[in-house]
Amino acid sequence: MLHKTIKDSDLSLDFPAPAVYEERIASRGVIFDDDRKVALLNVSNKFYHKLPGGGVNIGESLVEAFKREAMEEIGCHIGNIQELGIIEEYRNNLSLHQMSHGFTARIVGEKGMPKLEQEEIEEGLQTVWLTLDEAIRTIESEKGVEDYEGKFIQMRDLILLNETKNSASRN
Repeated sequence: MLHKTIKDSDLSLDFPAPAVYEERIASRGVIFDDDRKVALLNVSNKFYHKLPGGGVNIGESLVEAFKREAMEEIGCHIGNIQELGIIEEYRNNLSLHQMSHGFTARIVGEKGMPKLEQEEIEEGLQTVWLTLDEAIRTIESEKGVEDYEGKFIQMRDLILLNETKNSASRN
């Protein structure tokens, strides 16, 4: 099973480690539609793309969180959920230690309308559907992302997309 760790130094950043990290558990992943296209969220005001997902609420399972986030961010019910692995992040500048549990899934039923939070609306979040290869190329092509979180998100989501591609070629 995939387990990768991302630190500031992996992104050529040099923020000192905080005395204490805030702990966050997240659930996210690669969601396919019936045409084998992958949902990516264009964070248009910060000039990068990311996979759907987010924090796990208290009392919520990883899968429940992934299903909720898919409904909120891309407006889709999901099923056939398979575990990919874990991406661990140490974001020193935000004093954040995040464990992102990665999954693959397929949409169930029709594509609906996202129910975005105010912050997501302000970031210009928009869903785009791309082939797996196009999704990988899109994130790889976004060089020079200025946003601190965006740098981590790019590396994390590229790992998950590549793992999805690699696991598909093994099957």
